[in-house]
Amino acid sequence: MLRLLANCCCLVVAFSARAEVIDIDNANLAKLAASGVPVIDIRTRPEWEQTGIVPGSHLLTFFDESGKADPAEWLAKAKAIAKPGDPVIVICRSGNRTKVLSQFLSQRVGYAKVYNVRHGIVAWAKEGRPTASAAPALAACRAAGAC
Repeated sequence: MLRLLANCCCLVVAFSARAEVIDIDNANLAKLAASGVPVIDIRTRPEWEQTGIVPGSHLLTFFDESGKADPAEWLAKAKAIAKPGDPVIVICRSGNRTKVLSQFLSQRVGYAKVYNVRHGIVAWAKEGRPTASAAPALAACRAAGAC
């Protein structure tokens, strides 16, 4: 009986350690991105063009301009950027869309560590942090068929 209880505890610990969503601020975003954790910007093309992007971000719209999403198609493209066992950062305008997406990636897909940028690109830009033009990234992701 004690052994069964120990095995159950190990399974609970292993499962909870496997999936983790961490809300991060801009300082953590900068540090993690600099260390090589990929940043996926899930906003739409007009949003990228309006504000610019965090330098080095991968552009991959999740919800289109009418609010629709195709999770399976998006996920196939996202897995080319970060595999489920890899950490990944997701960013949107204000952190609301990525909060939902972070839970999906963690709980349904099994991503080990998902970093959600708490206040999105709005807070990043408000702090005066660097942004890049979306044009080169848009050209690259269109060529790869991954925007």
